[in-house]
Amino acid sequence: MISLTDFLVVSAVLFCVGLYMIVSKQNAIQILIGIELMLNAAILNLVAFGKYDRFNNGGQMFALFAIVLAAATTAVALAIILNVYKQYKTIDPGKIDKLGD
Repeated sequence: MISLTDFLVVSAVLFCVGLYMIVSKQNAIQILIGIELMLNAAILNLVAFGKYDRFNNGGQMFALFAIVLAAATTAVALAIILNVYKQYKTIDPGKIDKLGD
């Protein structure tokens, strides 16, 4: 049987890997993947702590809501990254110095 602490350790590792990707990468897509890993760690925590709410399933409901919001946010972020690439021919956030029309 998998215990709650196992879920929390996996969640902490996912969060740390996502944070490392955000801090160390210079590619907008890899930064977006790091953000998604951190969000998945939070969702895993919601599901793990949902064990204590046996009747209302609050943790699972919040997790489902977060997954839907993450999908919408990722679609918008990828559209923005594609438009930035079309204009600047790079997806390195450090090389994009001004917003154009």
